[in-house]
Amino acid sequence: MKALLLALTLLAPADSLPDFSHPWSLPECLDWALENNLTIVSQEMTRRQREAEKQTSELSWLPSVSASAGENWNFGRALGVDNVYEWGNSSSSSFSLGSSMTLFDGLATPRQIQLSRLNLDAAVADLEKARDDIRISVARAYVQVLYNYEIEEVARHQLSIDSLHVARLEGLFGSGMASAAQVSEQKASQAQSYLSWVQASNNVRSSLLDLSQLLELPLSGDFAVVRPEVSFENVLIGTPEDIYADAVDVRPSIEAERIRLKSSEKSLQIARAGYFPTLSLSGGLGSNYYSSFESVGFWDQLSNNFSQYVGLSLNIPIFDKFVTRGRVRQARIGVQNQQLQLRRVQQTLYKEIVQAWNGAVAAQAKYNASRMASSAAEDAFELSQAKYENGKATLTEFNEARSRLVKAQSDALQATYEYLFQCALLRFYRGYDPDIVLNHACLLR
Repeated sequence: MKALLLALTLLAPADSLPDFSHPWSLPECLDWALENNLTIVSQEMTRRQREAEKQTSELSWLPSVSASAGENWNFGRALGVDNVYEWGNSSSSSFSLGSSMTLFDGLATPRQIQLSRLNLDAAVADLEKARDDIRISVARAYVQVLYNYEIEEVARHQLSIDSLHVARLEGLFGSGMASAAQVSEQKASQAQSYLSWVQASNNVRSSLLDLSQLLELPLSGDFAVVRPEVSFENVLIGTPEDIYADAVDVRPSIEAERIRLKSSEKSLQIARAGYFPTLSLSGGLGSNYYSSFESVGFWDQLSNNFSQYVGLSLNIPIFDKFVTRGRVRQARIGVQNQQLQLRRVQQTLYKEIVQAWNGAVAAQAKYNASRMASSAAEDAFELSQAKYENGKATLTEFNEARSRLVKAQSDALQATYEYLFQCALLRFYRGYDPDIVLNHACLLR
């Protein structure tokens, strides 16, 4: 497995290799994800396909030109130069060059060109939606890594406190002021703290793995992210209605469905074009050579038989077994379906905004409450620690105070990053990029 990863690394272009020499910031993660995520790459291929279809459609107005040549051999009776059939072999050659173009087809061709352009615009909007989805996913994973970093820091701090108490009790035990049971109990508490730190470290590695897989990064133990300072000042959440009013005009998911609605209306117009007559222009030139018995020379015949033509063709539909009517009905239903789809996407967006708003409000309340709980638990722990060190509290009482502190700190951190992400998500709905949102002065600085 290591050999395979090494081979893939050596075969990769030098400018595409990730740089793990420094922690990655959120903008770096987003840039890498937008360039390498397979979903976005696939959507980019779809956009290119629609662009090729648009170019092909725009060239459909050009006339078609074709050339042909033919050679025939006859054996037996054949028409001679005196216009009398005789026994013998003969051959004939023909050459032609022709061109044709449609002058009028019920405006189906220009509307087909407009449809191909709308399809390209929809593909561009879908690509931007895929990018937005990746941005949100990367931001969520990034915030989860930051949260696990903080939890690991709390666990490491608690482990250092227990280690100091073990060293203190061992010193007291050496001087006969502490019992072996007290030392053993403190070491058991230290082991529990060590286990919590190991679990927290595993959570950090797991969240980094999730983020690296989302970024399509190769597995590496050197991957880390920047840990900015978190601060909330003058955070304005707004109302769901205000956020939706901004989001409905900027979200690519809504724009894509609006474009598809225009595309379905254009398809209806194309279907109706089948009711109109079609006028075509054609022209060409040609010549032929006939060889039998005493025929005239090749070049002389080509010159004598040279001909040119130009013509107009009008095709008036009278009865097509209701094919056009069926296509119009299908296209009209397609318009109605797309109208419903646009309403569904708008309703889904509003529901997502309301859910994010409710989550932000709840996270804000939890954030404020958890900060007060964490401050109170920290004061209680310091008091319990002082009493424990002076022999006025048991190890059990000290561990209970420490457990309450760890839980309060964990809850506060969880509320902090949940509040951070929900606020960032609401601002993102309004059109801000996550790297701008999460590095905004009121969120991360």
